[in-house]
Amino acid sequence: MTFRPPLDDMLFCLRQTRALAGAQHADGDDSDITQAVLAEAARFAQEVIAPLNRVGDIHGATLANGAVTTPPGWRDAYRAWTEAGWNGLAAPEAWGGQGLPHTLNAACIEMWNGASLAFGLAPILTMGAIEALTAHGSDVLKQAYLPKLVSGAWTGTMLLTEPQAGSDVGALRTRAERVGDGSYRLTGQKIFITYGDHDLTDNIVHLVLARLPDAPPGTRGISLFLVPKFLPDADGRPGARNDIHVHSLEHKLGIHGSPTCTMVLGDNGGATGFLIGKEHRGMACMFTMMNQARLAVGLQGVAIAERATQQALAFARERKQGRAPDGTMPSPIIAHPDVRRMLLTMQAFTRAARAICYATAAALDRTTTDPDADALASLLTPVAKAFATDIGVEVASLGIQVHGGMGFIEETGAAQHLRDARILPIYEGTNGIQAIDLVTRKLPLNDGTAVVAYLDMLDGIVASLKADTALAALAPPLTEAMTALRQATEQMARRLPNDPSAALAGATPYLRLFGITAGGCYLAHEALTASREADTRAAERIGLATFYAYNIAVQADGLGQAALDGAASVNDPHLLPRTE
Repeated sequence: MTFRPPLDDMLFCLRQTRALAGAQHADGDDSDITQAVLAEAARFAQEVIAPLNRVGDIHGATLANGAVTTPPGWRDAYRAWTEAGWNGLAAPEAWGGQGLPHTLNAACIEMWNGASLAFGLAPILTMGAIEALTAHGSDVLKQAYLPKLVSGAWTGTMLLTEPQAGSDVGALRTRAERVGDGSYRLTGQKIFITYGDHDLTDNIVHLVLARLPDAPPGTRGISLFLVPKFLPDADGRPGARNDIHVHSLEHKLGIHGSPTCTMVLGDNGGATGFLIGKEHRGMACMFTMMNQARLAVGLQGVAIAERATQQALAFARERKQGRAPDGTMPSPIIAHPDVRRMLLTMQAFTRAARAICYATAAALDRTTTDPDADALASLLTPVAKAFATDIGVEVASLGIQVHGGMGFIEETGAAQHLRDARILPIYEGTNGIQAIDLVTRKLPLNDGTAVVAYLDMLDGIVASLKADTALAALAPPLTEAMTALRQATEQMARRLPNDPSAALAGATPYLRLFGITAGGCYLAHEALTASREADTRAAERIGLATFYAYNIAVQADGLGQAALDGAASVNDPHLLPRTE
């Protein structure tokens, strides 16, 4: 089945999240340019990228003679993608980008990854490299590398993970030595490097975390370096080969078309690198890149959920089995209530996660003009990443269930969605780490006022429901969800300084509670707007918001109890004792 980006839903969601965030733009939310950009992106995603999704899964990336080759058709598609200017959509105009809003770029990222998750990964890393270099790079580095990265002529990567240093970044051992001419020599090994090598471009710009000889221990002693595959010559073209090479490709559960590389630096004396930011301050620079990447990964979760939902819905309309409640036999399986429940769950989760991700992008759009927006973007980032990627896996799994036995067979393509989606809760910071980040770093932002302001905004939506006769029935379950979220938030804030172990034990159900409640409020706001504007799809939007409220948001109270009362059993010393 082909993939068709849901333009109407995306535009409607963009408008709602921008309005709630106060992130209106001069070109307007429904302007001709917004619609034109997204319509062309949808066409490109559907016609050029989507047909390569199965090709990438079957052929995968290959390594031979020290060089990686991407699946058939990928080079041509990438070249067409960059020539159309998609890579620089939200990049600074000063370096050749278009400077368009993050919300618009977020919608496009969803499309690229809905068409092919493995293909869409490469641009995400490049966009992150652009952010880090723009914020922290020297003028010399910016002049040499940003125009190429923004155009997509060169791609960017993030070299962080090592065999002994995954989530514990402070344990990394890659070394950097000062040369004396302002450059550095790097030696070490990095693993799980997405698009660490490929044939899409003639150069790759690696951002590498490494430690100097006099660095203090832990994350405080990490520096960030730019290490190109080829050192640019005097004309800015790829010149001498740098001492960084791909050693092997990982054999993975999914995203086969995306090369995941083990990279070795310094086999021949050391790779030449250039400092980004200040020595020993690399984590601050890298987080500029990682926060953008985490939102993009959340959008990947939305993308794979959307594609799995579309495929399951099409299958359910065509597949005939059994007798429907109305007596029709054989009936399309979509007529069976349990199948309808699964399909509606898939749709509701997908749209709720989309709204959270777009709201995060809208907050990013406001950061240059509103000092409170940065805290909001920081607060929402772990929720967008974790909630959207968790539901990506769940929706893809439900998609297989809707297909029945055929979902377990590779030829339908339903299994690929689940295999591809499963990495999303793991990379760019596992979802457990996102939960820890939310509880320990984001709830205390601005002395706790950031989360309170956000919850007040959500309460405002619920209050609007209560005042609307047609939608008042949506209010009770969302009111209960908001009560559970506020209580859990207040308790987490109290526990954190006094009993951090208890707070951490409840962090994951707390994040889920946060995401489920926020998602329900966003869908309710869409229903309110559709009703007031007499939108042609108002009945559908109201119906889906109602389904979510009474089938998903009602889980909030249990999640609140798990976050607060379940911590004691998680930390019970009699359970899972350590072996001697």
